[in-house]
Amino acid sequence: MRVLPTERLLPDANEGAPLPETRSDQPPLIRRTEIVALAMVLLTVISITAVLYVAKAFFLPLVMAFVVGTMLSPAASRLERYRIPRPVAAVLIVTAVAAGLTIIVGLISAPVIEWSNRLPELAARLRDKLHVFDRPIALWHEMQTMIGAGGAESSSSSFQLPKFEWVQPTIEFLSPTFTEFLLFFATLVLFIASWRDLRRALIMTFADHEARLRTLRILNEIEVHLGNYLLTVTLINTGVGVATGLACALAGMPNPAGLGALAATLNFIPIIGPIAMFAVLLVVGIIAFPTLSGGLVAPLAFIAITFMEGHFVTPTIIGRRLALNALAVFIALAFWTWLWGPMGAFLSSPLLIVGLILKEHLLPDNSPQLPQD
Repeated sequence: MRVLPTERLLPDANEGAPLPETRSDQPPLIRRTEIVALAMVLLTVISITAVLYVAKAFFLPLVMAFVVGTMLSPAASRLERYRIPRPVAAVLIVTAVAAGLTIIVGLISAPVIEWSNRLPELAARLRDKLHVFDRPIALWHEMQTMIGAGGAESSSSSFQLPKFEWVQPTIEFLSPTFTEFLLFFATLVLFIASWRDLRRALIMTFADHEARLRTLRILNEIEVHLGNYLLTVTLINTGVGVATGLACALAGMPNPAGLGALAATLNFIPIIGPIAMFAVLLVVGIIAFPTLSGGLVAPLAFIAITFMEGHFVTPTIIGRRLALNALAVFIALAFWTWLWGPMGAFLSSPLLIVGLILKEHLLPDNSPQLPQD
């Protein structure tokens, strides 16, 4: 019987054929150079973060001056149209900003100084008002004793206020030094006065015409967006402060003007500011009113104000222009607050805006993208 060629070749093909080499022609998923480049980028980011953290006293005033100066540069350009020299316009703008900050600090500091001198009395009054928590705390101590976690401190079932040892470190943490203030204001004046020359120097750094145009677009967009952000956020926070002050006045809270100024100032810090303001109103209300229900009127009114501002006013005005992602805002807030404290929290949103603008121009949407699912 004659064997067909196909039948004779099949066993030889299965036994002696080499493994397919199709995968050897394809590049690896992750090359060694890409791993090295990623490691270098991570090391660079860690190094820059460490330098910014250690040299906070130097970099924080400079970055603050650059950001605020970019926000205020459109105002200096408008004053130039009225034939006011730019250095004079810079001095006028910084003086107006300093005067506004002085007024706000005066409104806030007066009640703070008065209340700080009465801390023992206010602490005793607050302890008396919070006696309703004695029974839950006693139950908690009994539970600790039953499971063996209680000690000598568990025998006291009355509500104990925390000690005020945190006051001085908190003030030192929140208050910049005189040198930082001086560096900030000097850099701010010089930055606004020489912003046009700085723009020209940054643009002319690149020899390529396309790179110069891209740099010009980036600088213009950063200036416009940061200026609009400062203007709109200032107007919104002023409205929040006025509404909070009126609510405190109607509720009978002490010093409603100072509380309104504090609400407007803290509202510049996302998430953390409104929470801190609610805590302040809650403590002041509990101390100032004879009943707990009376002390909750102003905090509840503030919750309603911030709810309206956060869910309707701010998304309508700012969200359409910038469309900041909530997760990105939260991560930026956490990072810059950890790095530079309250001033870092204030800078988190402007720096996030700058980062998004750089991403849009340096990594445009028409660049190669991953395939969609």
